[in-house]
Amino acid sequence: RSVGKQNNERLEFLGDSVLGSIISRELFQRFPSIDEGQLSRLRSHLVRGQTLAKLAKEIQLSEQLILGQGELKSGGFRRESIQADAFEAILGAIFLDSDYLTVNRVILKLYKELLDQANPEESHKDFKTQLQEALQKRGSDLPQYDLIETSGKDHNAVFSVQCSLTNENIQVEKSAKSIKRAEQACAEALLEKLSML
Repeated sequence: RSVGKQNNERLEFLGDSVLGSIISRELFQRFPSIDEGQLSRLRSHLVRGQTLAKLAKEIQLSEQLILGQGELKSGGFRRESIQADAFEAILGAIFLDSDYLTVNRVILKLYKELLDQANPEESHKDFKTQLQEALQKRGSDLPQYDLIETSGKDHNAVFSVQCSLTNENIQVEKSAKSIKRAEQACAEALLEKLSML
């Protein structure tokens, strides 16, 4: 990230756009009868930072990252946001070095299992809504979302959000390229924690 940072950010921008386009087209073709809202929620789940970081781990991308000393000391190669950004940059580089059809094949191969598991019926409620309903069933207070940090430049900012459940004495922190995505990631993590209580 710190080596050729500006170039990486440009590649991330390109990779993000190409990924969104290819996943959108694939979902459109796979699910001809679902509406725009469901398509959008499915796509959001597939292109969010946590999913990208998971795929980056599967291809052991972190082992190829060149990081500055500060990032290395803080365990930067394990951070989801860095892995997700690197994954997008790789897709952008593949697109530039080859063509749309090639990057399309790469993305669909990497995403095969996730696309095969995609279920529109489970996409009708976002994670914040699911969390709210789960807490109401338990008689717990609603979650508190707080923006605790914004890093990076305006066009490539990363937002860190903390979500707290006071009744359950649980809190999580997640980062993403929008506040909304970070809140959704927090809600998903809290749903997982609640399911284990």
